[in-house]
Amino acid sequence: MSEQHASPADDAQPSSTKPAGRKPGKSASKSARSRAREFALQALYQVIVGKNEAADIDVFTRDLSGFHKADSAHYDALLYGCAEQSLELDKLILPLLDRSMAEISPIERAAMWIGVFEMKHCLDVPWRVSLNECIELAKEFGGTDGHKYVNAVLEGLAPQLRPHEVQADRQAGRARA
Repeated sequence: MSEQHASPADDAQPSSTKPAGRKPGKSASKSARSRAREFALQALYQVIVGKNEAADIDVFTRDLSGFHKADSAHYDALLYGCAEQSLELDKLILPLLDRSMAEISPIERAAMWIGVFEMKHCLDVPWRVSLNECIELAKEFGGTDGHKYVNAVLEGLAPQLRPHEVQADRQAGRARA
């Protein structure tokens, strides 16, 4: 699958409109990529819980309020890529778990799928951006401490999936210290 997306800077560009239904104090500025991840997370939840086909979920998801503000190409890559590669993604995640995959919340699992998929296939997205975005998804949609689990698993896989980028970040961190 070829991933041609907007630049990583798109992940940091604020919008000036406030999304409806957000908790007070939550950042109202979300990039089109962040919105794509949110919609993909919701769709992947249906893949995991409802055992629905990605194409059926896609039709429903595109009709949801606010979808027009999402990066639809990135959403497509995440939904279809994660659904098609779910077994491969689970094989990468499973060794880092301290429990069975069945005991993992569907939200946490979907967030981990998104992070692993982006680290493997969306090389224009820096690994730290993907990690942070998936942590935020788990905080917003998941259980109380689910984001800590997502963080641990994705940070554990990053050196395997993005070795050069992680190494460069570590060296830059040491240089600043």
